[in-house]
Amino acid sequence: MARCNAFPLSFFTRRALFLSVSLTVYCCNISQLHAAPTTLGASSFETYISDDGEPARINNLLKKVFEKAELDVELRVMRDAFLGSSVLTGKLDGEFAYVNLGEDSSHLLLSDVYLPAYLYAVSKNAEVESVRLFPHLKDNRVAIENRFANTPMFRTLKEIKWSRNPSTFDAFRQLADDRAPFLLTTELLARELNILLANDNEETLHYSAKPLAQTGFQLAVRKELADAKSMIERFNETVSSMQSNGEFNAPLSLPWLTKDVDGDGTADFIGHSDITRSSDSLATAYSLDGKPTSKNSKFFINGKAHESLEQAQATLVQDETPSPRASLLDKTTYQRLLQRW
Repeated sequence: MARCNAFPLSFFTRRALFLSVSLTVYCCNISQLHAAPTTLGASSFETYISDDGEPARINNLLKKVFEKAELDVELRVMRDAFLGSSVLTGKLDGEFAYVNLGEDSSHLLLSDVYLPAYLYAVSKNAEVESVRLFPHLKDNRVAIENRFANTPMFRTLKEIKWSRNPSTFDAFRQLADDRAPFLLTTELLARELNILLANDNEETLHYSAKPLAQTGFQLAVRKELADAKSMIERFNETVSSMQSNGEFNAPLSLPWLTKDVDGDGTADFIGHSDITRSSDSLATAYSLDGKPTSKNSKFFINGKAHESLEQAQATLVQDETPSPRASLLDKTTYQRLLQRW
């Protein structure tokens, strides 16, 4: 019968083993403390996403969301041509401003929409206000950014003469130069141009009767990413909480937002004392869930419910002579466009 004889270890051998185990544990702990952050990318999008100090709603918003959710995330802004391939090859863990317009997203795990994007047809001419569907623009020249035009949704709309543009500025210039009578853009971008125009005493844009398409910004992470599901769940929970208590307003530069906070099927008005003033109009409220408001809508300020607008206004700074806010679009950049308007 075979036997295994145990020999006592020498002092030096025991000491060496102890040091080896201690070093292994220490290295594991250091590795966990200094684990690489999740890297998420997006392409530059005027007033939404930037890496050069320009106004960037989504950058400002997500920095606060990730901090509150205690998620270690690094945001990278890159050219759109490299974004998709960087995610597919694993150079990036995902996208932080993913907009789904018919592309294949089977390799991605998507969050809820954290900021809806309503795409309107806008024009200098009031006739656009009768437009309700894409076929109403048939045979018309419509300016559009490549980020939308180069997607399955818009490639199928062949009856419209799309005038493609590489940037927001170029798309707006199509209208200014009267090269395209219509422009398809997001509601928030159209608002910023209207602020710029109004502050310069120019006639503002007219909107289509309703959004012609609705999508939204989402977090999109590769399914192979470790803890991808828990990351998305934590992100969704944090976003929902921050939307309801008004922490979305200031980063988005929007005094009033709407969302069904109390779950009664009707959207409520959401404000925050950091940005909302008593003089701010409810007409400019931006919907976070697409639900309509009604006479039963409540008014939430800093997460506290009020039954009437007057009650809510009483908690806000009284601003009797409000001055118009500056547009998030840079006036110097758009000066020549304004001159052509």
